[in-house]
Amino acid sequence: MIGIVGGGIAGLAAAYRLQQHDYDVQVFEASNDLGGLAATYETNGDRIEKFYHHLSASEETIIDLIDELGLGDDLEWPIGKNAYYVDGVVHPLDKPWEILAYPHMSAYDKFRLTLLTQEIDVRGGIPKFDTYERLEDFEDVPIDEFLIEHTSRGVYENFFGPLLDAKFGSRKEDVSAAWLLGRIKFRGERDLLRGEPLGYLRGGFGRLIDALIEEVGTENITTGVRVSDIDTESGAVQSLTTEVTQAMEATAADGGTVDEESVTETHDVDDVVVAAMPNVLEDLTGYECDIDFQGAVCALVTMDESLTDTYWLNIGHEAPFGALIEHTNYIPPERYGGDHLLYVASYIQDYEEELWQMNDDEIEDLWLGHIEGMFPLWNRDSVKQFRLARNPRAAPVYERGYLDMVVPYDLSGDIADGIYYAGMASKAQYPERSLNGGIVAGYECADRIAGRKQVVSPN
Repeated sequence: MIGIVGGGIAGLAAAYRLQQHDYDVQVFEASNDLGGLAATYETNGDRIEKFYHHLSASEETIIDLIDELGLGDDLEWPIGKNAYYVDGVVHPLDKPWEILAYPHMSAYDKFRLTLLTQEIDVRGGIPKFDTYERLEDFEDVPIDEFLIEHTSRGVYENFFGPLLDAKFGSRKEDVSAAWLLGRIKFRGERDLLRGEPLGYLRGGFGRLIDALIEEVGTENITTGVRVSDIDTESGAVQSLTTEVTQAMEATAADGGTVDEESVTETHDVDDVVVAAMPNVLEDLTGYECDIDFQGAVCALVTMDESLTDTYWLNIGHEAPFGALIEHTNYIPPERYGGDHLLYVASYIQDYEEELWQMNDDEIEDLWLGHIEGMFPLWNRDSVKQFRLARNPRAAPVYERGYLDMVVPYDLSGDIADGIYYAGMASKAQYPERSLNGGIVAGYECADRIAGRKQVVSPN
């Protein structure tokens, strides 16, 4: 049996792929919910993700999996309109004429920005089309130096600078130029007359999680149980130990309090895939990962009326959140009982930051108050529900030298034979973390297990 630590999309994908290779699997998830960052809320219609999600056309692995699981006909590609909020004005930035009309960059700035997004290097006066092919060449290049050299200071200060502040905050200067180039490559082809099509699964990505659970089988998945140890004393994986806390019956003698006991169980396994954050890998095996992670605070605001006509609104001033993502300007509100759904999101670099210390009511008052200031005609009374999700490790900080810190899929040479890693610190989540990256990481580990044990007949 192959043991899988973590019931997020990477763990479920690893289990699904291993079963295709005819392996028995058992997934162990510490929480009572499956899906990780793809977990969902209920609405008055379709379910919706707690943290916003969409797909790019370049994410071929998840697209193929959706089709393989019989959901391909429900994968839609609507246009997600983008805009930039500066000085009280929402500036659309999808179509060429909208970009040309944007008043906060010069014509030269826009020219250089356009060439970078097309991966054309015009330094020296002669266009080059292969400068940006290898992300590794820019791993150690500071992102601010790169942008000023490869575009212009105006592009950096008036376009990318505020976005980097919102995304990385105090860690902005540590970020690698490779991350930005990877984001450019990550995006799909744009429709020049409409914008970029973005993929969304009708009914939400929770349907993909449900389909994976059905394929893997609930009998092969255990929730509410924590893996507490992996036995590798012989130099190879022998077993893993799970632990669950159970309540004991209260007695009259103890005044009605409920005692708890920890129940452990040992499972014989041939291999283990750790599909969790690297701190879990370290706790179980001692393997240390130097990658830093950001926390995320993300609200889903349910409203009677729309805030704007934009899907993704970047903010060009210092704000207590990084972006406003109005989901129902991308997917029709009719799918959600006519409600308008808005994500308000912010990243956290330090858990001592004020936002991370606030309670839900304080964040609601702060964020909605700031939105009122940005949009004086918007009526806060239209808010029907404010739900807040927090994750202390939502995404890596893609700092310089990141590739030297990624955790290998096969850790046999670092820990013990039979240990594999499919978490967010894997190479599949570079240069941007995504659902697609989780599936790729799960597949990579499963295929390595199958390949290592495959018997090849001699010619």
